[in-house]
Amino acid sequence: MKLLRYGPKGQEKPGLIDAEGVLRDLSAVLPDLRAADLGPASLARLAALDPARLPAVPEPVRMAQPWAGVGKFICVGLNYSDHAAESGMAVPAEPVLFMKATSCVIGCNDPVVLPRESVKSDWEVELGVVIGSTARYVTEEEALRHVAGYCVVNDLSEREYQLERGGQWDKGKGCDTFGPIGPWLVTADEVPDPQNLDMWLEVNGRRFQSGSTRTMVFGVAHLVSYISRFMTLNPGDIISTGTPPGVGLGQKPDPVYLRPGDTMRLGIGGLGEQRQTVHAWNPELIDG
Repeated sequence: MKLLRYGPKGQEKPGLIDAEGVLRDLSAVLPDLRAADLGPASLARLAALDPARLPAVPEPVRMAQPWAGVGKFICVGLNYSDHAAESGMAVPAEPVLFMKATSCVIGCNDPVVLPRESVKSDWEVELGVVIGSTARYVTEEEALRHVAGYCVVNDLSEREYQLERGGQWDKGKGCDTFGPIGPWLVTADEVPDPQNLDMWLEVNGRRFQSGSTRTMVFGVAHLVSYISRFMTLNPGDIISTGTPPGVGLGQKPDPVYLRPGDTMRLGIGGLGEQRQTVHAWNPELIDG
């Protein structure tokens, strides 16, 4: 299934995409698509529905974050060896973990607003892994049973804040609007191999990133197992699993960073596409 939420901010409704690509409204079944609805039993009930009996939704509509209540936004750094190389950093012996503030989460096509005084804002297409059932000290063999599904993430990053301002990476990762998720959550049964997904990102029509989850240093099962040793993973948590090469920081001879008016397009095979326009600091675009 492709599960989602749609509609204006504060008025989002749950929905799904049927086999013909039609957006169907789930409001008669669920008041909203929440973290608690991502468990195996809840997903099985949704899978048993006949989409043809659900109302079709006229498009276009705003695509919101696919589920309400992202609990933890956990990210994995330097998880592609070629991206580590372009960043001038060593491939880690163990996964590098950091957090994005959940206040950064937006819909897949919502405006991206640069923070005040931003000079080095960057892009990163990533595979998002959405947790469906509680995971604590799980083995790699058990890990994927706790995954509800997968989605596209743009792990936007302000590199000066991240790398030049001291302390943890979180400073450059959790800025408002720096966490587009979606357009939908694709349930795990439709992604037989999360380590075989093509991914790409363009800025102003130029292809900067083109990669595959095949080249991850640490695969999805390992990451879920590893992270569950350090914190309990709960339904609705998301793990953003790292980016392939081609970020702005790594461009030669000079880095390329986002500016107001730029447009990003990005996608992952089978998981959909995102499109965002970049804006100068404007709180009305964040709150409106």
